Amino acid sequence: MSFKILNIFILIATSSVITSCLEYSKKQLPIYKPSNFNSQLVDKSLQNSVENHKIADFNLVNQNGKIITQVDYRDKIYIADFFFTRCPSICPIMTDNMVKIQKAYLNHDDIMLLSLSVTPDIDSVPVLREYANSKGVIDKKWNVTTGDKKHIYNLARKSYFAVVDEGDGGLQDFIHTPNFILVDKQKQIRGIYDGTDSDEILRLINDIGILLN
Repeated sequence: MSFKILNIFILIATSSVITSCLEYSKKQLPIYKPSNFNSQLVDKSLQNSVENHKIADFNLVNQNGKIITQVDYRDKIYIADFFFTRCPSICPIMTDNMVKIQKAYLNHDDIMLLSLSVTPDIDSVPVLREYANSKGVIDKKWNVTTGDKKHIYNLARKSYFAVVDEGDGGLQDFIHTPNFILVDKQKQIRGIYDGTDSDEILRLINDIGILLN
């Protein structure tokens, strides 16, 4: 290969890389409103709403018995999900995939995770602590939480849109989805992902990078 041809090849390759980087930096994630979700997941008071939506304030208890509020997630990008420790089907897969996200952004202090138990009557703080230990949860990155069931239900139905409407948070009416919800630093939903799908997890990890940039 002549020196001239080599230079042309390098120029083309460099241009391609620069173009790809520029396209990546220009990519933006949508801001989700209640109307973007399946109506089954949205409280009736918010269905079809096209107004700007932000996650409501919350008051939960984590695996260490610490009170967790929106203040702990101020100026953070975070991923939320709903689960319960005795779930034999999708929850173990979801938790394993949350671990992958934790590992991918372990050294980014502004990336956090939030898991909310849909069976707080069963998932006490000691149960959550044991669960967190078994799954490799890093406390500074990931709060595995419990709390008042009606409060969690309202968060699920009116903020994160991750629970099917089967009641008002009673004992047997909490049907959660495998959805992972990506929330930005302004408390806006920027992505919804199937927490059981490996390709979706890769997309989520990539989208977090877009928000960081």
